[in-house]
Amino acid sequence: MNETMKSKERVILLAVGLQNKDMETLQSLDELAELTDTAGAVAVHRMIQNRDGFHPATYVGKGKIEEIKEALAIHEATTVICDDELSPTQLRNLEQQVDAKVIDRTALILDIFAQHAHTSEGILQVELAQLKYRSSRLIGLRASLSRLGGGIGTRGPGEKKLEMDRRLLRTRMEQLKSELEEVHRHRSLLREGRKRQGKPLVAIVGYTNAGKSTLLNALTDAGVREEDQLFATLDPTTRNLVLPEGKEILLTDTVGFIRKLPHHLVDAFRSTLEEAVFADLLIHVVDAGNPQLKRHMEVVYSTLRELGAVDKPVLTLFNKCDRPDAARGLFDADAFKSLYVSAKTGEGLPQALRAMEERLRLDKILVKTVIGYQDGSLLNNIRTFGQILVEEYRNEGVYVEAYLDDHLVSKYGLEQGESEREDGE
Repeated sequence: MNETMKSKERVILLAVGLQNKDMETLQSLDELAELTDTAGAVAVHRMIQNRDGFHPATYVGKGKIEEIKEALAIHEATTVICDDELSPTQLRNLEQQVDAKVIDRTALILDIFAQHAHTSEGILQVELAQLKYRSSRLIGLRASLSRLGGGIGTRGPGEKKLEMDRRLLRTRMEQLKSELEEVHRHRSLLREGRKRQGKPLVAIVGYTNAGKSTLLNALTDAGVREEDQLFATLDPTTRNLVLPEGKEILLTDTVGFIRKLPHHLVDAFRSTLEEAVFADLLIHVVDAGNPQLKRHMEVVYSTLRELGAVDKPVLTLFNKCDRPDAARGLFDADAFKSLYVSAKTGEGLPQALRAMEERLRLDKILVKTVIGYQDGSLLNNIRTFGQILVEEYRNEGVYVEAYLDDHLVSKYGLEQGESEREDGE
């Protein structure tokens, strides 16, 4: 174990504690340590400087810089990771004064994304986000770009791309945007195809490591990677799911949210995250055993607002209820229903499926009708776009009880409740 720690990149975590936010700073630093571990490094020391604001030139004050230099020597660390996004000036000055590699929270998250992106879309999105981040930091970093070595903050586009001048960098970014726009068009076509199939889309959202992938696997046998790590899965997965009464829907997960998620990262992953925007229903997964769950829920809703998905109906599932540290008596006022579940053991999942079914049916109209045998196309459309409760073959035709969208009821001249339709018109 000690040999493993010695072989890992040794880092010092650094944060600025703003007034009246001591607990939030400590919690954020805990999360930074988890991110560091996910990136493959080991945090050997933590440092906090309480200030009224960030130092405009070096992030922290001069006295703390001297402490950092001492800590680097004592703990044999080679890197300082800051818990906020630093400006190019702060990054350059702090690195020069401590004489060690300095990266910020954004670079750390991007590094993890670079490790976990496996699909072509995910790789494109990560590269675009990295180039956007690094393009504003090229000035004054020429010397550091030529340094040999690896570790956190060096994965992704690579040295060759980082040495490009601004014109070539912009060209590459435009190329990536064009390729992602093509992905966006492809997603739009897929979405239209799903709509024609009459399958509602349900998107799983939540804070990173809340158990979204485990839930998807439990409900659909998707086989998505599950690990107790932040951002263990980055690329979204969509699977078919049949609800208890037979209605087939599409269930998709999304990349996990996290506090201090950079805007350019949200922009780069917008084509992936927009699945939440077009979803008919959102499943908000919350880790019931996490002491910071309320803060995590705030971050999720804040990100949904940024994406323009706050008007969606939300079913909140307080996951990991099988754990002894899981909180009880929780309720999400922004959701139409809150349930306790365990994606790992299956507890509460039948109730969750029924809640999904009931909510998706809420905007539908119950139709009871007899369809003439000559009108097979109408029956097929009801099967495709509606949820059939009863289908009986009678002398005069097929008797159907089904839930349908109101526009289909109007289109085919059906009436809510009982109606007879024997002539196929």
